[in-house]
Amino acid sequence: MKNVNIILMLGLISNITYAQTDSTDFYFKKGMAEKEGRRYREAEKAFAKAAQFSPTDAKVLVGWGQSLVEQKRYMDAREKFKTAYQTDPKNAEVIENLANLSLNTRQWNDAITYAKKMQEEKIGNSSNYIIAKSYYEQQNYGECLKYCELAFKEDPKRAETPYIAGQSLVEMSNYKKAAGCFEQAIERDSTKANWMYEAGLVYYAIPDDKKAIYWFERAAAKGYQRSNDYIENLANAYLNIKNYEKGLALLQEVLQRKPQDQELLYNVADAYYRIGKYDDAINYWDKILAIDKKNANSLYMIGLSYQKKGEKEKGQQLCDKAIEMDPSLKNLKEEKKMPGGI
Repeated sequence: MKNVNIILMLGLISNITYAQTDSTDFYFKKGMAEKEGRRYREAEKAFAKAAQFSPTDAKVLVGWGQSLVEQKRYMDAREKFKTAYQTDPKNAEVIENLANLSLNTRQWNDAITYAKKMQEEKIGNSSNYIIAKSYYEQQNYGECLKYCELAFKEDPKRAETPYIAGQSLVEMSNYKKAAGCFEQAIERDSTKANWMYEAGLVYYAIPDDKKAIYWFERAAAKGYQRSNDYIENLANAYLNIKNYEKGLALLQEVLQRKPQDQELLYNVADAYYRIGKYDDAINYWDKILAIDKKNANSLYMIGLSYQKKGEKEKGQQLCDKAIEMDPSLKNLKEEKKMPGGI
């Protein structure tokens, strides 16, 4: 009698197991069909139902994770793939998704760990890029550059690799090398207006104003917003190559939006001074003094402008008054230099 009971119990367990398997397969197939039909929310529900019957089934968890990725629910997706990894730690799809999802959710150490597992298992061609990006975000620029070199060999068409290398080099003030990296990135993806603008900023920092202008203007042509900062940077680059007409026109454009910006007013006045339009220069330095009566630099420059116009006595008096306000200007008195030693 005891043997009969055992046989009946084993049969019952077997039936339950088969029922669970059938239910898992049914909901898994339903989930896959919904996912292929791009009905990702419905797919998620089906995979969740399948997981009720088989909580550790890797294929169910992978499908569930993929449907969550399509909904841009990266943190939730990452948890499903982590559970799948515990069940099937050699699964290439699981490992690659964990590396990418850790990157997308800013889990930099995990991204590096899973990317290195990709390398161990010889999965895909993005592991070095993931590691490089993670090191960049951790401000470890030396390691970032090392892995950028490997990533470039791994996939030379990926535009983000030289872009990240360029960013790292900028952080280390290696502007010339950074400029080359930005150009390599843009060669591979010419749709990124912000990359072109950043290339312009790097050339401006070198300084190579002609190349800066080239990239600033390409960025604008590609749709980069002509913000005040953008226009000022472009204007200053033009002024640096002594194209005062364009530079001044651009500064005036910004000045209409920021009429009491003292630095901007000073730059406009300075540009007029450089081209010998001393009355215009005086006018703009006067605008600064109307805002800040103690601005000794502006008063000193007004004095120099009057001297340049031939009104030496008046100009000298103004320079002396400026030096009383700021004795550090005294060294410029005999040389009649501009503040800053220009």
